[in-house]
Amino acid sequence: MRKYYSLYGRMLNIYALYRGFRKVWKAKGAAGIDRQSLSDYKLNLRDNLMQLLHELQTKSYQPDPVLRVEIPKDGGGMRLLGIPTVRDRVVQQVLVDLLTPIFEPDFHPSCSEGTGKAGVPIKP
Repeated sequence: MRKYYSLYGRMLNIYALYRGFRKVWKAKGAAGIDRQSLSDYKLNLRDNLMQLLHELQTKSYQPDPVLRVEIPKDGGGMRLLGIPTVRDRVVQQVLVDLLTPIFEPDFHPSCSEGTGKAGVPIKP
């Protein structure tokens, strides 16, 4: 396996954060525990991303608590969902974009069909 150095440094640019936000925007989603919607975040996008970049650069970034929501299941019962804040989803998306090309080749081929929104497959 190829060695990678300074992966953290690769996410420390405004363009990576902006690309991450664009993907989060396209995926839509509800506001997190801070009640800030995607539209609200976008109103001050440059300032929000610059603040996030500063926190990442100074290693002071702390993820927010996740909003817990219960939704009914078809067969009865409740499903518990965790909804991260927009800023946390941006950071998560940047990490996905950075790590996917590195680890994707190691995934089992039969698992790649089911990735979608279901999650990332693990090679057995």
